[in-house]
Amino acid sequence: MTLLLVAVVEMVAGHEEAGRRYEDDVLTLLGRHGGVLERRMRDTAGGTEVQVIRFEERSGLDSFLADPHRAALRAEVGEAAPATRVLEVRDVPPDGASRVP
Repeated sequence: MTLLLVAVVEMVAGHEEAGRRYEDDVLTLLGRHGGVLERRMRDTAGGTEVQVIRFEERSGLDSFLADPHRAALRAEVGEAAPATRVLEVRDVPPDGASRVP
């Protein structure tokens, strides 16, 4: 079953560039785990990023989160590591046809 996620990534003030480099690096690991970055957006100030990520299966997300290379990258960036909130989402038709009464 496909898993669709939206990640809201908040860069640490004063460390935005290091946070963006970390995100660049860690997102390249998705393919190892059946994940695909579908869209990546950044606010105009550059401090917040929104990512739309799809995994073929939930186990892909689990293995991505446990990836030792990902952990090493996070340790390397240290206090500049961004804070991320992840939401599991589903597509909704533009006309709102899936509304529940």
